[in-house]
Amino acid sequence: MTSERKKYDVVVVGAGNAALTAALAAASGGAKVAILEKAPEHLRGGNSYFTGGLFRFAYNGIEDISELLPDITSEEKENIDVGSYKESEFYSDVMRVTEGLSDPSLLQTLTSKSFATMLWMKDQGVPWILAYGRQAFEHEGKQRFWGGLIVEAVGGGKGLSDRLFELVERNEIEVFYQTSGTKLSVNQTGSVDGITVKSESGYEKISCKSVVLACGGFEANSEMRTRYLGPGWELAKVRGTQYNTGDGINMALDIGAQSHGHWSGCHAVAWDLNAPAHGDRNVADLFQKHSYPFGLIVNVDGKRFVDEGADLRNYTYAKYGREILKQPQRVAFQLFDQKTKHLLRDEYFIPQMTMVEASTIKDLAEGLDINPEELQKTIETYNNSVQDGDFNPTALDGKHTEGIFPPKSNWAQKLDSPPYLGYAVTCGITFTFGGLKIDANTQVQDNSDMPIPGLFAAGELTGGLFYNNYPGGSGLMSGAVFGKIAGENAAISALQ
Repeated sequence: MTSERKKYDVVVVGAGNAALTAALAAASGGAKVAILEKAPEHLRGGNSYFTGGLFRFAYNGIEDISELLPDITSEEKENIDVGSYKESEFYSDVMRVTEGLSDPSLLQTLTSKSFATMLWMKDQGVPWILAYGRQAFEHEGKQRFWGGLIVEAVGGGKGLSDRLFELVERNEIEVFYQTSGTKLSVNQTGSVDGITVKSESGYEKISCKSVVLACGGFEANSEMRTRYLGPGWELAKVRGTQYNTGDGINMALDIGAQSHGHWSGCHAVAWDLNAPAHGDRNVADLFQKHSYPFGLIVNVDGKRFVDEGADLRNYTYAKYGREILKQPQRVAFQLFDQKTKHLLRDEYFIPQMTMVEASTIKDLAEGLDINPEELQKTIETYNNSVQDGDFNPTALDGKHTEGIFPPKSNWAQKLDSPPYLGYAVTCGITFTFGGLKIDANTQVQDNSDMPIPGLFAAGELTGGLFYNNYPGGSGLMSGAVFGKIAGENAAISALQ
């Protein structure tokens, strides 16, 4: 890093969706921008690279979707049902799954600016497609999208990351790889005026007028996981990058930033038992196993421990991973039969899956190392509890059990059509919910609820939006919404 490149208007720390969005927005505002990426270039992209690339946003109907996907044909429109997803529904869904704890100001900003941000990203050059493979089922002759989540970036998380980097390069924004922020510099007025970084050549200071922190939570830091999430979390697998170790959070706390949000909470999912300790860039998000609402989940003792049909999958998967961590040996098994095999997502058919197929429940149990007698008892009791009703995978169908605990509230069908399929899963942590306190302008707040001049934050290292759970697709959306706001305001602050 040469001396003439040590001064910037805005320095963005991180290189995932929130960071790259912030950098593009800051550059659009006329700022000279640098991006610090802790990872080497071949491992760039943060957690965003490992996502499915789905975004949750408010829209009024097919007309809004057509604005995002201008190439959609009239014939395609006739064969799909996208419904609508009002801002009030988005707001209500987040409040419902977070048990009313989400910060109203942040949530209002997220929901009200979600569609406009999607359009802005499209105009920047991010292409969108309908998420047929994961968010639509054929019902009554149409492909029906469900759960308020219907659009994904072309190429998923990898495609999103690659495209954002292309746009960064087109805008001549400098990216410094294997360069991590270690300390924020504050002048006598209390304003951030630079950042100390560590690269292959050692430590040095970059002078700037604004910093945007967007380098993820502490999910890849086993010590911080155990300290804040609790005993056993050091044993969880990390779904994404190994570089999200809480650096941005700690740098800000060191200069008096206020901690905020659900520090003992996180987004965690059912993840293949034999997946590596950190994300695999070839497999990406396909180690996840999200079709459990159409089957049963049991532990090694052969016992169920959650209501698989409590809600649409988009509203339960981020918390059920934590329940798996509580089970013996931190393992669970998702069981299906031939009635629902066709509903399983593509991730169930990758070569790297940990799966057993068997013609009897006893053989399935033995193949997966589940207690055979208990599993047979569990399946028999469950089958006898299933009530009549119409099965509909696109909605809460009310087809339920009676007389057992936990119940299955929707999509309850007997497990009785061999051969049976069993998938071994463990807990995979995605991101942590605790972080820095920001206002709706993304300025980081100090412990007196005053903004720290020149310091902005977006993405997973901010707290206050998600508690206990989160609706699928709202992580990428919040990263983009608040990343855009952070970049715009950082540029304004730097250039005024």
